[in-house]
Amino acid sequence: MAINSKMKKINLKNILKKTFNKKSAKKNGTKTKKKTKLKLKKKKVKIVKTVKKIKKKENSKSDVKLQHLKISKINDQKPEIKKVKIQETEKKLFKVKDYVVYPKHGVGQITEFKKIGIGGISVEAYILKFEKDKANGMIPVNKQSHLRPLATINQVNKCVSILKSKPKIKRSMWSRRAQEYEAKISSGKIYELAEVVRDLNKGDDMMIDQSYSERQLFEKAYDRLLNEFQIVLGFNLEDTQKKLDKALKRNLEVQAKKIVEQKEIVSEEQSQITK
Repeated sequence: MAINSKMKKINLKNILKKTFNKKSAKKNGTKTKKKTKLKLKKKKVKIVKTVKKIKKKENSKSDVKLQHLKISKINDQKPEIKKVKIQETEKKLFKVKDYVVYPKHGVGQITEFKKIGIGGISVEAYILKFEKDKANGMIPVNKQSHLRPLATINQVNKCVSILKSKPKIKRSMWSRRAQEYEAKISSGKIYELAEVVRDLNKGDDMMIDQSYSERQLFEKAYDRLLNEFQIVLGFNLEDTQKKLDKALKRNLEVQAKKIVEQKEIVSEEQSQITK
């Protein structure tokens, strides 16, 4: 009987241990499950936050793009064109029969002043006649700042002194110098024209070669200066050419021969009269 009671006590102890171990295992399991659930929740919250941040960035980028598109659309919109029937005019600085200098063509004379319709707009304009080119031109009154009056006698005398001075030739490439000369000619300024004529003048020295483009620029500037000198001084073409050539020391031999020939003719005529 004593053995059976001992066996029973041992069995009870074992049973109690097992039950307590199971309960503790269950408690630990529930704790671990709760911890894992909390960790998963935290991870989910982090993921949701990161997704929200990414979405915000994408939305901000899309907003910026939309703003750029809106601005580009506003810029791309064509401005409203207001139809103007009459162009704004200015006070006329020149009269009919006045000589003026138009930089692109040289000296021209105003033949008339009239209103012209261009594209349904009435424009007041000067009508110019260029005798040398045998062409006509039209300059609107509101663009008359492009025209300039003829030079004065004092300005002509200053041009003659420029022609007599030493030429200023740069050592740069001819293409660059040609552009500078062309710009001076098209400026229409009489002093700059005189400088081009002086710098490109070769005189009577036939040993110096002159290229075709150099000759063209020289003749262009020379002819414009000659036309303006002729009108300002009131000389004929031959006398104005003599004045220019004398300042440039050109064709001196030809001029001397002409003077000798004229003197001979005059002396012959006088001798015939005396007889």
